[in-house]
Amino acid sequence: MFFSITPENKEINRFRKKQFNNFIQITMPYLAAFIDENKYEITLVDEYNQKIPFKKQFDLAAITVNTSNALHCYNISERLRTQNTRVVMGGPHATLLPEEVKKNCDHILIGEGEQIWPEFLEDFYKGNARTEYICKVVPDLKNLPVPRRDLIKNRPFSKGAVISSRGCPYSCSYCNLKQIYCEPFRTRPVQEVIAEIKAIRSKYFVFWDDNFFGDVKYTKELLEELKKLNKRWAAQVTLDRCRDHTLLKLAKAAGCIYLFVGIESFSQDSLGSVNKGINVVERYKSIIHKIHENGICVQAGIIFGFDTDKKDIFQKTLEACNDLGIDGVTVSILTPLPKTPIYTRLKEENRLVTDDWSCFNGKTEVAFVPRNMSREELFEGYMWFRKEFYSFKSIFARLKKSKTNILHNIIINLGYKLSIRGTKT
Repeated sequence: MFFSITPENKEINRFRKKQFNNFIQITMPYLAAFIDENKYEITLVDEYNQKIPFKKQFDLAAITVNTSNALHCYNISERLRTQNTRVVMGGPHATLLPEEVKKNCDHILIGEGEQIWPEFLEDFYKGNARTEYICKVVPDLKNLPVPRRDLIKNRPFSKGAVISSRGCPYSCSYCNLKQIYCEPFRTRPVQEVIAEIKAIRSKYFVFWDDNFFGDVKYTKELLEELKKLNKRWAAQVTLDRCRDHTLLKLAKAAGCIYLFVGIESFSQDSLGSVNKGINVVERYKSIIHKIHENGICVQAGIIFGFDTDKKDIFQKTLEACNDLGIDGVTVSILTPLPKTPIYTRLKEENRLVTDDWSCFNGKTEVAFVPRNMSREELFEGYMWFRKEFYSFKSIFARLKKSKTNILHNIIINLGYKLSIRGTKT
C-alpha cells in the first residue's frame, strides 16, 4: 500500500482555514497519476482537511516538503518510520537543502520529478530503490499524465488546478523558482492543456503556473482554444505583461475573471532592491485601469519588509490600493527562503533571527530583523493593513474605482473580511 501526503502544520492550517478560497495543491494528485495501480493501492492525504492515518500500515509514504512545513514533515516521517513505513521526500525544500532532508527520510528526490519519480517507483517495487534520485535532464512537459482528481477528498469546489507552463523568465531575489526548477521556462502542448481543462467538471478552475503570461505567443494560442470552452478561471501573471491589450482582451474572451499580479511594493526603490525592476510604479495606474477595462479583477501580491520600507509603508500602500481600485490582495511578510539571494545577504548581515523553518511562512512570523522598524512593528503593520484593506470603508472605495465584476467582487471581499475578523495582532 502506498500513500502520499500534502503536509500542513497546525499554524498554517489555522491561517488557511480562515481564507475564503483555497485551491488544492496539485503536486500529489499529479504524481499519483504516474503510479501503476496494479502495483500499488494509492491513498492521498491533504492535511488541509484530512488527518494522516497513522494506525494503518503502509509500505511507502511520499511527502512533498516546502520550507515552512519542513520540521512538521520530519516529525511525520519519524513517526511513520517507527512503524516500518518507508518514506520518500521531494519538493522545494528537498531540492534546496537535500543534505538536511535526507537525514529525515529513507529516499530523497531532488529536482523536478517527471523522470526520477517513475524511476524511483519502479526501483522500489523491485526492492532495489536507491537513497537518492537527482533530476539531471530537463523534463519535457509533453504527454504529462492528468492529475488524479478522483483521489481528492472533501474539496468539491477547489479541485480545478491546471498547469500550462513551468518556471518564470524573471529572477526576483526573494523568489526560489530559479533554484527549484530547471531552465529554461517551458510550456505544455496547447491541446493537452485544453483536454485536461475539458475534463474538469467544475466551470471554475485556476492556472497554477508561476507566470501564466511567461510566453505571450504561447498564451495567446492557448487562450484562442480556451475561449471555446465557456469556463471561468484565474491565473498569476506579471503586471508588465498586462500592458498588452490584445492579450487581456483574449483572456477576458476566454473566461478570465481574476488575475493575480505581483505588485509587491509601491516603492520603486524597494522593487529595485530585490531585482523586480520589471515593475514600474508610475505605470501601475494605467495598467490596472487597462485590466479593469477588460472586465478582469486584480488580486495584488503585496510584500512588506523590504529594506527601504519604513513605518509609514502600510498606510501609503493602503491609500495606493484604494486609489487604484485594486480588487483584492494577498499580503505577505518578506520571507528569506533558503538558497535565494536575499537569504544569503541577510545571513551574511547576521539578520536572520531563527533557523526554525516553520517561521519562514510569510504569514504568521517575521524571520529576520528589518532595517527600518522592529520585527514587532513589521508584523503589527502587516496585520493592520490586512484588516484595513478589507474594512467596509476600503471595500467601498476600491469597488467604486474598479467597477469590475461587482457582485463577485463584493462576495470575495466580504469573504476575506469575515476570515480576518477576530484575528489576533
